Amino acid sequence: MFHRDGPTFRELTRQALTSVEQGYDLLAPKFEHTPFRTPDAVLKAALAQVGPEASVGSALDVCCGTGAAMRVLRPLCRDRVAGFDLSQGMLDEARRLLADAPGDAALDFVRGDALELPFTAEFDLITSFGAFGHILEEDEPRLVKGIARALKPGGRFVFVTGHPPSALNPGYWVAKGFNAAMRVRNALWKPPFVMYYLTFLVPRARALLEAEGFSVEVREGGMPRPFTGLVTVHATKR
Repeated sequence: MFHRDGPTFRELTRQALTSVEQGYDLLAPKFEHTPFRTPDAVLKAALAQVGPEASVGSALDVCCGTGAAMRVLRPLCRDRVAGFDLSQGMLDEARRLLADAPGDAALDFVRGDALELPFTAEFDLITSFGAFGHILEEDEPRLVKGIARALKPGGRFVFVTGHPPSALNPGYWVAKGFNAAMRVRNALWKPPFVMYYLTFLVPRARALLEAEGFSVEVREGGMPRPFTGLVTVHATKR
């Protein structure tokens, strides 16, 4: 499951007993060697649907982590690619890893809370990968509002998610069990560490985005194996 250069069990335990920000600061130097990083195959398949090289003016990756999506975004953009993350450690690692990223767009690294995006009509494209589990369900409307505010009219929010799994799927119960354990952990231990599965799936994501005035297109079948259960969502700001 973990690369030999990835975090040890002790390091993961230490991370899990801190806050999200502190946990990812600790994990940042080894994050690239964990299964938590969105695979390149998923990033490339999703962003191949955006358009050809230099077809986007400016892009923002929300909860950018160590910059994996920014590397794929940069050749698509003419002007700017911004990465936004709560963890300064992850941003520092992203800056280091992207020093040789292909493309000419300026790279920008901004630290902050995804629920308080400090942008207004600045981006043609916003993406987010692997981060929705860190947003509580009751906070998802704030996330969507911030993304809508940060996009220019006609701009797109592109992300990968899935449909709700069947209760007959063993993975459904594994995820439910993990979520239950995380709720117990957060009830008994402070600060909380927000990390849940089965979040921002297609029905809820569509409803929240449409309520905020987006037109939503769910694109099926564009992912390589073993990720064929994922879909790419293109939400366009009207």
